[in-house]
This record gives sequence, C-alpha cells and structure tokens, in this order.
Amino acid sequence: MKSGRKLFPVYTSRGIVAAVLQYPHLYNRQGEWIGWVTQERAVYAVDGRYVGRLSEEFRILRRPSEDYSVPARRPPHPPGAIRMPSHFPLAPMMPVLPSNLVDVLEEQPDLLPPLDAANNRNDTN
Repeated sequence: MKSGRKLFPVYTSRGIVAAVLQYPHLYNRQGEWIGWVTQERAVYAVDGRYVGRLSEEFRILRRPSEDYSVPARRPPHPPGAIRMPSHFPLAPMMPVLPSNLVDVLEEQPDLLPPLDAANNRNDTN
C-alpha cells in the first residue's frame, strides 16, 4: 500500500462503513484517528496494540487466539485531521467469515478507540 490522500472505506461484514483508511492511518466515521495499517496489512490501535489484519475486501479481521501473541508497536505521530466524505461507495459482496475469525469493527470496536479515549484508558492502568 502506498501513502496518499485517497480515502478507502473500511467495512463491517454487514456492509456498513465503520472506518476510513487514509494509508497508513485509520479513522472512525467522526474523523478521529483510531489506528494505523502496516504494509503487511496488520492493523494497530493508536496505543500500539495489535488489533487484526485488513482483508482484501477492506474488513478488519482477527483470530481470537491472537490476543497476546503479537507484540505491541510504537505508534506513529498522530496525523492531522481529515475531512470525511458525505457518502461512501456500496460495500462489495462479503464472503462469510470462517468461525475462527472475528470482524473487529462489528464485534470488538472497542479495540480501536480514538486517541483521546486510548490515552484515558492508559492513564487508568
């Protein structure tokens, strides 16, 4: 993936746009920074914790067993604000997920809190 200004919708398995990728940064629908994507398509939260992988159809998927097996990474500097589009393209046909994968944005969206919420969560630990 190349860095750039183009926005890519990130879908849930139901076809709802739940995040936006402006490579390498991920944003929620409110335009808040929630994570980043590596060239290998690994997805990390703003606090550096591993979240999952960006699939070919632009879903964030993970195996529940990956909870502690992938080390955290140092997050990049927070990006500037983005301007969210007013509408998004329809989702492609999504293949059914195998039972060993979880759709993060649908079933575990709390793994990708915005920067302010992630900072508050780290303060309480």
